[in-house]
Amino acid sequence: MSGSTTRVLLTGFEPFGGEAVNPSWQAASLVAAEPPDGVSVTAVQLPCVFGESVAALRRAVAEARPDLVVCLGQAGGRPGVTVERVALNVDDARIPDNAGAQPIDEPVVAGGPAAYFSSLPVKACVAAMRDAGVPAALSHTAGTFVCNHVAYGLAHLLATELPGVRGGFVHVPWAPVQVPDGTAPALPPEVVAVGVRALLQTAASTSTDLRVTEGTTH
Repeated sequence: MSGSTTRVLLTGFEPFGGEAVNPSWQAASLVAAEPPDGVSVTAVQLPCVFGESVAALRRAVAEARPDLVVCLGQAGGRPGVTVERVALNVDDARIPDNAGAQPIDEPVVAGGPAAYFSSLPVKACVAAMRDAGVPAALSHTAGTFVCNHVAYGLAHLLATELPGVRGGFVHVPWAPVQVPDGTAPALPPEVVAVGVRALLQTAASTSTDLRVTEGTTH
């Protein structure tokens, strides 16, 4: 860390799947424009493309030299902000990415571990967001699309090249503009940003996670 300020790299994704916006990038931009106390934030937009997304992340990490990396992604249908606990070494795309690639049963990193746990204090981060009035939960799956690809790529980078840096992945719900008929959960990016600010402050100041139940049965 640099003095009393924690340097944070915060990423979001470009729109994908025919959407006009991606709330992960909207939230990241808002947090970078008004970061929480004790934290400096560099926001970078990642392409929603297998391979290139992790390459762009690596470039951003090299340039920003952060103490903490938090990658945001969209999880349409989830009702709150979800902190991912684990990233899997598998790409299994239900739809093509923005470059038209659709890998099936391919490793993110050939020969890499089957999975990585987040190095964020995931349960403390969830509690902090709830305390800030933002619906939040712990998630045990980041899916198998580009979000999980980046989550695993980040974890592998930190574990193998930057062991002093911590990081993890966080999913955000659809923005209301993406659900105009109100038939699915949505959160305004401004509300998501409130949660992310609380998460960043907690991640920057907490080394030991809470020992509370956040498990699920399915």
